[in-house]
Amino acid sequence: MTRKNIVIILIFAVLLVLPLVANGLNNSFLINMGTQFVIYALAAISLDLVLGYGAMVSFGHAAFFGLGGYVVGIVAYHMGMGETVFGWAGSESALVMWPLAMLAAALTGLVMGFLSLRTSGVQFIMITLAFAQMLYFVLVGLVTYGGDDGMSVTSRNLIPGVNMDDPSIFYYVCLALMTLWVVLCRRIVNSPFGMVLRGFQQNERRNVNLGYAPMRYKLTAFVISAAGAGLAGALWANYALYVSPDMASWLKSGTLMAMIVLGGMGTIYGSILGAAVYLGLEQALTAWTENWMLFLGPVLILVVLFSKRGLFGWLAGRNSHD
Repeated sequence: MTRKNIVIILIFAVLLVLPLVANGLNNSFLINMGTQFVIYALAAISLDLVLGYGAMVSFGHAAFFGLGGYVVGIVAYHMGMGETVFGWAGSESALVMWPLAMLAAALTGLVMGFLSLRTSGVQFIMITLAFAQMLYFVLVGLVTYGGDDGMSVTSRNLIPGVNMDDPSIFYYVCLALMTLWVVLCRRIVNSPFGMVLRGFQQNERRNVNLGYAPMRYKLTAFVISAAGAGLAGALWANYALYVSPDMASWLKSGTLMAMIVLGGMGTIYGSILGAAVYLGLEQALTAWTENWMLFLGPVLILVVLFSKRGLFGWLAGRNSHD
């Protein structure tokens, strides 16, 4: 039993018992915070797949997060109005809407990645940022769906036999999806595909000389990552029962990146820890001062200076990376 395995077990053990502790203390706030942790962790894990293992610094992943939320919100809006969406009556089923949100995000990621991955470095960062801002202003301009104010979602999507209105049950649904996404990302990272992707991160020229095409591998990882962020956005729309253009703003991309830096890039599990610490600090500091970012900034600097592998690397030791 290594330090890394112990830390992973503790993380998931805390997540599993959180609703039980919250119900025992009669504190629903803990469940709400836990749901936020899990949803943002799913989005951060998706970004870490390309950032931590493919060295693709994407400032556009908030676009996929926002798009996933708006897919749920727009369909719910038209169903509430008794209208169709391009001739489709819509659906309240999570088994339909959540994969649809992932598909919309993946297709957008395919287009964005195909154009962005022709560049690298600062140019890649700026192009992904530009795409995200384009989508942000498109959402702001959708007056029918609330424009800059966003819009409410009347009810959560349904899963047969599951009471999605129960906060504890909804939390466990989100936790189960995040866990499945962790398993999928780990299998991807440790597969031959993942090894090649990491090879591009270390020495792209060597991989090209070995016959591997950078665009094919990076674009595939980018699309998978976009789908995960879209799922997180759909879950957020169901949790908050509200969507707004802020979900697709560049600040949201920066938030996801800060979570990864806090937890540790290229660790998968670090994103879970980073999301919990970031949102926990935000909640604690905002209760004290509205200028909470002034205090979070030094924390990020200290983590970068003294633990380059993030909090998970500090806790798990040398073998924290997959």
